[in-house]
Order: sequence, then structure tokens, then C-alpha cells
Amino acid sequence: MLNATNYTGWAIRMEITLSIHKVWEVINPGSDDVDKNLMARGFILQPIPETLTLQVGNLNTTKKVWESIKTRHVGVERVKEARLQTLMAEFEKIKMKERTY
Repeated sequence: MLNATNYTGWAIRMEITLSIHKVWEVINPGSDDVDKNLMARGFILQPIPETLTLQVGNLNTTKKVWESIKTRHVGVERVKEARLQTLMAEFEKIKMKERTY
């Protein structure tokens, strides 16, 4: 199930699942094949929270659904990474101060 912290792992698992079922092409590069879009959308909408399903479920192609989910979560990942870097820098400063005493 996709949540606020596992987008990267979820995306990897979904790409593999969609590739196994031969429908990844509706996302990359993108295809208008109706049957493949329906199957891929079904796979993607199953392991996401209902609130996200309500937000992206009305998009008419699987590629749009995928991009919307990616946009929502990649920003969160970048914020977490920036915060981690800030905390690591602060930690290093504290360690340096302790060494000078």
C-alpha cells in the first residue's frame, strides 16, 4: 500500500507488476490502448489510499494517473532529503563543538 514514506519502493514494485502484465507501455512511453489503460489503472489504483484514488481516479489515462501520483510524492521525498541533510549538518556541528571542549 502506498503511503507518505514508501513511494520509491511502491513505484519500483508497480513498474515490475505492470511490466509482467505487459501494460507498462501505457505509462512509458504512453499509449492510448483502451484495454491496457484499464488494466494498468486497475493495478495502480488498488494499492493506493482511498483519498488518493478519489483525487486521481477521474484522470483519463494511466500515464496521467502515474504522473499525478509521482508529482505528489517526489516533492515529499525531496523535502525529506533536504531535512535529513540539514539535520546531519547540525549533528556534525554539535560533534565538532563537543571535540573543542
